[in-house]
Amino acid sequence: MSDDREPPPMDDDEDIFAETEPKLETLPDSHPVGETEAEKSKPEEKTRIPVDISIDSDKDDEDLFAGGGTEVKLDSDNDDSPEAEADTPSEPAKQETPAVVDLHDEEDTEEVPKIRPISAAEERPKLDISETTTSATAPVRVSRTVSKGSKDEDKIEEDPYTIDIKVVEPHKVGDGMGAYVVYKVITNTTIPAFRKSELIVVRRFSDFLGLYEKLREKHAHYGRIVPPAPEKSLVGMTKVKMSKEEAGSADFLERRRAALERYLNRTASHSLLRMDPDFRDFLERDGELPKATNTSALSGAGVKRLLNKIGDSVEKITFKMDESDEWFEEKQQQVDNLETQLKKLHMAMENLVGHRRELSLSTAVFAKSAAMLGAAEEHTALSRALSQLAETEEKIEALHKEQSEQDFYIMTELLKDYICLLVSVKEVLHERVKTYKTWKDAEATLTKKREVKAKLELAHKTDKISAANQEITDWVQRVEKGQRDFETISATVRKEIARFDKARVQDFKTSVVQYLQVLMEKQQQMIKHWEQFLPEAKAIA
Repeated sequence: MSDDREPPPMDDDEDIFAETEPKLETLPDSHPVGETEAEKSKPEEKTRIPVDISIDSDKDDEDLFAGGGTEVKLDSDNDDSPEAEADTPSEPAKQETPAVVDLHDEEDTEEVPKIRPISAAEERPKLDISETTTSATAPVRVSRTVSKGSKDEDKIEEDPYTIDIKVVEPHKVGDGMGAYVVYKVITNTTIPAFRKSELIVVRRFSDFLGLYEKLREKHAHYGRIVPPAPEKSLVGMTKVKMSKEEAGSADFLERRRAALERYLNRTASHSLLRMDPDFRDFLERDGELPKATNTSALSGAGVKRLLNKIGDSVEKITFKMDESDEWFEEKQQQVDNLETQLKKLHMAMENLVGHRRELSLSTAVFAKSAAMLGAAEEHTALSRALSQLAETEEKIEALHKEQSEQDFYIMTELLKDYICLLVSVKEVLHERVKTYKTWKDAEATLTKKREVKAKLELAHKTDKISAANQEITDWVQRVEKGQRDFETISATVRKEIARFDKARVQDFKTSVVQYLQVLMEKQQQMIKHWEQFLPEAKAIA
């Protein structure tokens, strides 16, 4: 009878299995609603997936399960918690396995149970630490590189010995265009390598230039900063040679004497340069030194230096180093910016020196005019006041002149010296670039040699392969040497720039403090002079 029944009509879009699909619902109770007693008594099958705790957490110190619910020991034989009894009432004793997470429990409750740590005896998959911490250690390497530079700066050892060099008593020897100037060099030192603690020698200007060229030739290509000697002044020396009296060129000689003294003391402050045999011979050797023939601009060495400078300039334009060290890139920018700012400040100080000199001359003219007016004045009190004003202006004129000299010797010359020193710093940075270029050129040549060997092997020219192997071996050694040289000069330049920065800060601090003290002293003297004149001005009746 049931077979004769026709099925009810239905629409084409109606899903005939809509009523038969089970509805997946998450209930807070451990058993679904409407479950029979027989079904309740059956143990529920659950999927358990072993999870390694070390993989779930990227940070060892962070507890991902902090604030979770009741601790559930999922692999314990004696679990008395209600949740465990409800989930596995008749589950047999388990073997020692890695910790597991009950996915059903994670769906039934929002609280995540704390997982018992896996003991050392339990087996678990091992994770390669290097693979998971590669990205985390990359910034650390950079920071180590930077911190290494800062440590090098902090590790600059204090010099246990002292050396002080004075250049005094410049005087002209000879007449006419063959005349030259000699200087007395007095050295006081506690360095044991010198034969005496006090040394006195006489040197001419070309000896100073020859010393600089020798030190630069031996040390600059290793990345050491060699302080430059004062530049030649054709106009100044022509005046010295043509003048019959030294008084006419006293100002030029005094400036050069001070510059030579600063040059020797900066060179002596370098622990390696002062132990150089040429430097010690310059300070210790009695009598005249061998004449330096390579200091003339028209000599063969001078022409060679000019050509080298032109070649270096062209190389800087044509070759661009792919800098991988951020420290050197920042230092290069710092040196360029510092050089630009020092040149601007030097120009401003030169204008200030010229302004003070003009002010001094104008004050002297004013003093003479006031004195002449006082002499022509018939009124006694006014005449006396004008005469006192003239005397005061003469004192002020002397103060302006002294201040202009202090501006020049304390600040202007300091700025000029450091502009020249920055040229030496840029030279050692360029020496590092040249060493890098030599290394990379060797690598390129090695690649070509290997390509030649591969072609010989393809052509079965076995008689030339041995020679090609020998060339490859030679170029491999050159590449390795180039890499070692680059690493060595990089470390040396880093240390030299750190020493340069420390000396620069100390020099500027000393000079600025000295300059301010002199400036305040001159201003106080000027105030004192005007205070002395004020009663004379008030006495005019």
